[in-house]
Amino acid sequence: MAIQIAQDPVADRLLAEDPFALLVGMMLDQQFPMERAFAGPAKVLDRFGSLDPARIAAADPEAFSDLCRRPPAIHRYGGAMAARLQELAGVVATQYDGDVTRLWNEASSGADLLERVMALPGFGKQKAQIFVALLAKQLGVRPEGWEAAVGAYAEDGYRSVADVVDEESLQKVRAYKQEKKAAAKEAAARA
Repeated sequence: MAIQIAQDPVADRLLAEDPFALLVGMMLDQQFPMERAFAGPAKVLDRFGSLDPARIAAADPEAFSDLCRRPPAIHRYGGAMAARLQELAGVVATQYDGDVTRLWNEASSGADLLERVMALPGFGKQKAQIFVALLAKQLGVRPEGWEAAVGAYAEDGYRSVADVVDEESLQKVRAYKQEKKAAAKEAAARA
């Protein structure tokens, strides 16, 4: 199955071909439209010339921030996300010798994979669960116990980016998120 999260053929091809790009897209997916977040790695590659984690980690922070903030920026908070991207790249470069696939290929279980992802900069529990579900649903990375590790994100439906396979599913995920946000707002108003 081809990845179609960014809804842009060039960006989606990069997500499918470069596992680090997919991780970066997931890192950028917060407080920003998901398709634009997952298009971010293609912008970095176009402007920086590489998605090699060691090169990104070693880049001049100010110059790297400038290229990430240049319109169209990689994120609403381009400077902060540039710094986080360099930190993430540094972890991948040093802990996984630049091979992000070791993150999941060396995981002993779904719980271990979840812990490994949660240890990355910019990945809390929910984002880590969604990324593990994305790996399982779209790349077939399914260590034993992955379903228990990701909870409801393992279920069929349209809960997260893990379920986005085309424009229609993107809109269904967006509608689901809006419903959840509205329900939370309503619950908070009653409290």
